[in-house]
Amino acid sequence: MDEGAPTTRPRKRYGQHFLHDQTVIQRIIDSILAASPCPLVEIGPGRGALTCPLLRRVEHLDVIEIDRDLAAALMKKCPYPEKLTVYNTDALKFDFRSHAAGRKLCLVGNLPYNISTPLLFHLLDFIDCIEDMLFMLQKEVAERICAGAGTHQYGRLSIMVQSLCRAESLFTVGAGAFTPAPKVESAVIRLAPIPENEKPSTDRAGFSRLVRTAFSHRRKTLRNALKGLATETVLRQLGIPPTARPQDLTVAEYVKIANALREDKSG
Repeated sequence: MDEGAPTTRPRKRYGQHFLHDQTVIQRIIDSILAASPCPLVEIGPGRGALTCPLLRRVEHLDVIEIDRDLAAALMKKCPYPEKLTVYNTDALKFDFRSHAAGRKLCLVGNLPYNISTPLLFHLLDFIDCIEDMLFMLQKEVAERICAGAGTHQYGRLSIMVQSLCRAESLFTVGAGAFTPAPKVESAVIRLAPIPENEKPSTDRAGFSRLVRTAFSHRRKTLRNALKGLATETVLRQLGIPPTARPQDLTVAEYVKIANALREDKSG
């Protein structure tokens, strides 16, 4: 059990698996503090496995915890409560831009498996106010995020994240590092937002619609997967084979298609 940590029971509805392996905790702490200095926000602190040691090394820490009992226990049990602000709310509804108030945030968390993908999409909406993200995720999700074009893990999540962030898998974590032990392995990844002047220029809503449409029919050829959205002629003009599959295209090629469709509409 973590030193000074709350002792509430894991709740299945929140997908709670509490980290207890001190070696893993230290590796995560070291990775966080190696990032650019900025206000730190922890998502899903749980029993405080990361929260408690972080409070000994940072000036202030904000945490977002949906579980009311855990949120209350953190304030009572963690060291230096004057350095801790707990937001007892759902991270999926949290306004990170308002919280940043013109600053850049560093985010960290052992993300619940049951909300990790929708939470990542939520965070991408606030990418302009995020400096760095370090998350523990289900290993399968981490592999999808970091996957390259042409691999079976590559898909909508890969493209949407990589279009805004540089994704790096740091290390894997076995099930025994958690209580209760999950049925799968986990992985720690870093997501570093791409600088504004290096981001691909595209209409985000159109880009998202294009990628979602393509991967709704990932086994079809692009000519069929994008029927009604991008014609075979458009694909050929862009140098993209209509017979390719959605997973064969790079992020840059999806940006190219999205921009062509935007120009076609504006024209």
